[in-house]
Amino acid sequence: MATISEIEFKKICEGIRLDRDIIIRNNPIGSDSEVLLWMLLGVLVSFLDLDDMETPCFTGVPDEKTYRDAVDFVLKGRMKPEFDPSRYIDRALSPAK
Repeated sequence: MATISEIEFKKICEGIRLDRDIIIRNNPIGSDSEVLLWMLLGVLVSFLDLDDMETPCFTGVPDEKTYRDAVDFVLKGRMKPEFDPSRYIDRALSPAK
């Protein structure tokens, strides 16, 4: 199973934050937070090389909580060493200065 370090996760989140406006402008699928979490999930699926059985599926219309839960699900057991991803996610969702 592929893993992700805190430093790698932080870099991914910071990149999403820096590209926030472009990501949101080109992916009008929901709220800003939903779009950014959708992008984060997609990057993690690719970075961790998840197969279809490991990738979260959604029923209904996903919202911010759904995407956040999916990111937590993907990270569970794959963080080496364990860290709290929420502060990086929260920062990625805030506008870059």
